Amino acid sequence: MTLLARLDRLPLSRPHYALLLIGGLGYTFDGMDSAVVAFLMPSAQDAWDLGNGALGLIGSASPFGFLFGAVAAGLLGDRIGRRKVMMWALAFYAFFSLVAAVAPNYEMFLGARILAGAGAGAESAIIAPFLSEFVPAARRGWFVGALAGFFSFGFVAAALIGRFVVPTVPEGWRVAQVITALPVVMLLWWRRSLPESPRYLIARGEHAAAERVVADLERKVEKAIGHPLPPVPAQEAPTAITPARPALGLFAALKYLWSGAMARRTAITWLIWFVITFSYYGFFSWIPTLLIQRGITVTKSFEFSIIIYLAQIPGYFSAAWLSERLDRKNVIALYLTGSALSAFWLSQTSSAVSITLAGAVLSFFLNGTYAGVYSYTPEVFPTWIRASGTGLSSAFGRVGSILAPVIIGLSSASFGFAGVFGLTTAVLAVGVVCTVLFGVSTAGRSLEELTEPGTVPSGGSSASTRTANSEVTSR
Repeated sequence: MTLLARLDRLPLSRPHYALLLIGGLGYTFDGMDSAVVAFLMPSAQDAWDLGNGALGLIGSASPFGFLFGAVAAGLLGDRIGRRKVMMWALAFYAFFSLVAAVAPNYEMFLGARILAGAGAGAESAIIAPFLSEFVPAARRGWFVGALAGFFSFGFVAAALIGRFVVPTVPEGWRVAQVITALPVVMLLWWRRSLPESPRYLIARGEHAAAERVVADLERKVEKAIGHPLPPVPAQEAPTAITPARPALGLFAALKYLWSGAMARRTAITWLIWFVITFSYYGFFSWIPTLLIQRGITVTKSFEFSIIIYLAQIPGYFSAAWLSERLDRKNVIALYLTGSALSAFWLSQTSSAVSITLAGAVLSFFLNGTYAGVYSYTPEVFPTWIRASGTGLSSAFGRVGSILAPVIIGLSSASFGFAGVFGLTTAVLAVGVVCTVLFGVSTAGRSLEELTEPGTVPSGGSSASTRTANSEVTSR
């Protein structure tokens, strides 16, 4: 389709970077919400005299909400549009963050944390598929990887809040949650700045609306680069989006995703999400508490956590850079391998300094994996079910994040510090093997080439590849 060729030939410029900033700020506050709970747990334990089991439930509350939010966002994103879901999810998250901040008891606090997590999970699941639909194939790996990198800013901000607000301000753990609710002001910007995805509009049969979005983006890009746009490339065969497919309900979407040629893609994507999310949340939700339990003061523990969280930033952006030079699945496998080795190192350390250093390296590789995963996931599902596919993959990963804090809490009591990260090493090793053996190659290929029928890959492709692409969307 000429409209998509017009969109994909646009060079990355100021309008794309504005979208990156808008989506990235959403991820910043999602990351802040995910991370701040680790700094709330010691205060909540003191406030309500909680045991490790109750603490584990607090650690699992936001991920539990994330699961349902991700599922809802995916299904609604394919039904009512990506843009509307992003805005409503943000408002929902901010409201319940405020409720959690003033909660008078453990039960209300836990419920509000679950619902705030649902809002954050909905927003998190929709941003990557939404923005990936604006970006040409040659730059999509870097763009979505860099987008995911904004999570790291939220984690660093949460660590700073944990160090300078929670222990120093009266009721600081409540004030921290008020701060995490501030992104509601972003709604005013989003309402004016966010266009709907033209690929979504085409899939819904709204060609006139898609034409307006693409034409407006072309005008902005041409103004930004200061010279005429490159010509629309000739296409060897029509690039099409399956038009006007009805949005599916949950069970119909699951049936499609687990049918025929889609089953392998779905299985490996879900497994990668589970592995990285289990490891990530198991580590980050408990590291301050584990440090404290090893005799390190709360203040010093939070200072060490800042160092660990800062390592996220180069992790994300190095993986984003590599995503345009290596296939996405190879980036995921590389960083999962680094994560497994780092987790094993952590299991063998005992001093505060060595724990912090090994934790920083683990943080680097875990977050680099996420950059690859966020780039990879929207690429393997067709446009008409891309939000649902991404949301359900993220939701399955959240099962890992729900289980991880509880399992880590119980494992730390039974097997100690070494056992916790020995378990993490084993989980990550499974992810490496499965990614290498079963992952789909996606780098440098358009979204339609990967998922839609009638597409001929640039530079030639085997008939079997073309047949497989057609089979994916015909089922």
